[in-house]
Amino acid sequence: MRKVNRPWYKFYPKKTPYEVEFPLLSLYDLLERSAQNYPNRKAVIDGDLELTYSELKKASDRLAASLYLRGVGKGERIALMLPNCVEYIISYYAILRLGGAVVQVNPVYQSSELEYILQDSEATWMIGHDHQIEKIEKSGFADKLTFVSANRKNVSKENIYSWIAEKNHEPPTIDINPKEDLAVLQYTGGTTGRSKGVMLTHFNLVSNVVQDFTFTVNALNLQTPGERMLGLTPLFHVFGNARLNSAVFAASTYITIEKFEINKVVDLIRKHRPTIFPGVPTMYIALLNHPDLTAKDLKCFKYCSCGSAPLPIEVIYKFEQNFGIQISEGFGMSETAPTTHRNPVVGQRKPGSIGIPYPNTDAKIVDLEGGSEELPPGHTGELIIKGPQVMKGYWNNQEETNAALRDGWLYTGDIATMDEEGYFFIVGRKKDLIIASGFNIYPIEIENVIYQHPAVAEVCVFGIPDPYRGETVKATIVLKKGMYVTEEHIIEWCNERFAKYKVPRLIEFREQLPKTMVGKILRRKLQEEEVEKLKVIGNTGK
Repeated sequence: MRKVNRPWYKFYPKKTPYEVEFPLLSLYDLLERSAQNYPNRKAVIDGDLELTYSELKKASDRLAASLYLRGVGKGERIALMLPNCVEYIISYYAILRLGGAVVQVNPVYQSSELEYILQDSEATWMIGHDHQIEKIEKSGFADKLTFVSANRKNVSKENIYSWIAEKNHEPPTIDINPKEDLAVLQYTGGTTGRSKGVMLTHFNLVSNVVQDFTFTVNALNLQTPGERMLGLTPLFHVFGNARLNSAVFAASTYITIEKFEINKVVDLIRKHRPTIFPGVPTMYIALLNHPDLTAKDLKCFKYCSCGSAPLPIEVIYKFEQNFGIQISEGFGMSETAPTTHRNPVVGQRKPGSIGIPYPNTDAKIVDLEGGSEELPPGHTGELIIKGPQVMKGYWNNQEETNAALRDGWLYTGDIATMDEEGYFFIVGRKKDLIIASGFNIYPIEIENVIYQHPAVAEVCVFGIPDPYRGETVKATIVLKKGMYVTEEHIIEWCNERFAKYKVPRLIEFREQLPKTMVGKILRRKLQEEEVEKLKVIGNTGK
């Protein structure tokens, strides 16, 4: 793939190749290999329930056999609507064992959201908790879907634990083409519009595991097996799912908890001493603001990474100052299985950047209008990416596929810039760009400055319609516990640091910001609320 000498190659960790060979394996093959090589190695810790790799494989195989006997075959879409738990992991590998595609479903979705995904994916089965049945009935899919309970207690006849206990023979060997066959149907978060089903093949996901291993694990000399991963990011999200795949690939112990609750997480860290922590910004902010967490508590961490959303620079600096731990920032999307860029874990790191492209990955900045002209370093444009981790396309949506995939390049919709050394910086989403009085304003730039204020815990900046300026900048802020500042104080803080056109004209304080399950702030929801307010004002004449 390497046809040109990209500037970032010289910043790769020592002995890290520009390109690697990817094994033609299925995701289930990763589990089978770890179970064969390390059968007694602990695979999963979920509260009081612990499974070794041989036990995890056995449970997944037995569930796969039961599903097969009941008619589940290759290519079927099976919805998995579970929080982080061992039942998710068993079901995930059972579906993959049969050549099925896992349809990722957020367990907090309500009937209308569920209806869209079930209709779009054409799922025929669902594995979930019993309380999801009411949502399925309301969505109108009760008669179109076979539901299997994953309740750990009060086990019914139609329950994965009942089926695992059945003495069935192993399912037949399924011929899987890693480059063509779907492993996961990952629906986009819908933070900027209608959710789309991202088609990820086994090859997409396995390639990204190998890329991550090559770029980070090898550079840090992490053990295989021997490491313990703290799995807090939701497994139904592409970031959490990818980290599970990485843990199984390296025969690590995956330590999980159903819901991120900071005090429970701190107890989990103190008890199990995880060595690898893939987190999202809200998790790092929660750890940073925990009243009695010390550097000694987090000394077990060998490698911390951040994904899903930009991590404020101020949080990076404070985390490193308080705990003596580096956070490796990266970039990824549902469409890229997910990671494409990361700051090197050894060597030159640039806080605030997304780092440099992974092995076998190319990236460039192109003009925002047509996307055909490659821009030189320092110029702002759209980030486009090429690599083995790039999706097959959008499920049943050729129009969106054609718009996103052009000549082998994925058009990300992210506005970014690349410096002379090949490090990339995300400026914002094309759809998030604020245009006020003809000026382009990038929310992330303003957010990073507001985050520097000692009273601010979280902030989201966005544009709202303005009849004179086109758009007006608004900042919605969550303050740290016990802190108080006025709107005027925040505006003055920004006035001292920005040109006048960038300064938010509207400030709102809230107890919390709307977020996805993975912790990404829903900027679009805040914008929609403002638009609705303007409609009300317009209708009432006030």
